[in-house]
Amino acid sequence: MISFSVVLKDYLALRRRLGFDLKTSEKFLIKFVGFLKEQKASHITTDLAIRWAMQPSGAQPKQWAERLCKARRFAQYVSTIDPFTEIPPRKSIPYYKSRKLPHIYTDTEIQKIINAADRLPSRMGLKRKTYVTLFSLLAATGIRVGEAISLASNDVDFQEGVLTIRDTKFGKSRLVPLHLSTTKALEDYASYRDHVYKTPLAPNFFVSDHGKQLTGTSIRWNFAKCSCRVGLRKPAVNNGHGPRIHDLRHSFAVRTLINWYKEGVNVEQRLPTLTTYLGHTKINFTYWYLTAVPELLKLAVERLDNPKGAMTL
Repeated sequence: MISFSVVLKDYLALRRRLGFDLKTSEKFLIKFVGFLKEQKASHITTDLAIRWAMQPSGAQPKQWAERLCKARRFAQYVSTIDPFTEIPPRKSIPYYKSRKLPHIYTDTEIQKIINAADRLPSRMGLKRKTYVTLFSLLAATGIRVGEAISLASNDVDFQEGVLTIRDTKFGKSRLVPLHLSTTKALEDYASYRDHVYKTPLAPNFFVSDHGKQLTGTSIRWNFAKCSCRVGLRKPAVNNGHGPRIHDLRHSFAVRTLINWYKEGVNVEQRLPTLTTYLGHTKINFTYWYLTAVPELLKLAVERLDNPKGAMTL
């Protein structure tokens, strides 16, 4: 009888050598292996994999399908060692992925959220300063929340006005040029942070009231809290409904495209620049904004109907 724990360790090591991060997958698969032990299973079967995937009875089919997908990949690896392993068929748990339409924040809404962040309870004022600057940066640059969390102090070049985004979602790094006002705001924050903590407990650019690295959970919680205060969400912060912090990224991309159309810019030629700036691996990911936002789609159609309109590069 094989040891699923040992096989899992080898599986994760192999995939990490191939460049996969697997932090989330590891947590799920440890639970899957624990489930197999509880069931005293000598082999992975389709029935066991599906039963484990659907354990969170109140979860959405999307979550069940994602859990089964991770178990299925592991089963494929185990099958090379154990010929009795059953690999769950694809779509054993039917789920049709639909991408949630983004909320495009207005300048007024963004300012209200930032004002609400400036009123957050804060030890020595650092928490307020952190979230005001962080939310402003996300709105001004469209970088991902995880990228903002991972920013180290030396990744922010005040002299050149550039952020260095390292090891992004797809394992690549990129430079993000900043507006002069954004650079100044980041410089002011760094000065305040260093005044509060001459030696922060974490090397990150953004730190908590305790000088530690921020977490995605705390950032989203505080953003939801601020959104509730300005009426963009229902009173319950954790109800999961309402505009998301990730929509700041969508809003940045959409505003950029809308401005280009209105300025008569040749969007098709300029789009690869936006794709690179956002850290997308494929231009198709950036094209999605055209169909997701009615105003953008209308501008694109008008451009097609009037191809001789003003175009600038």
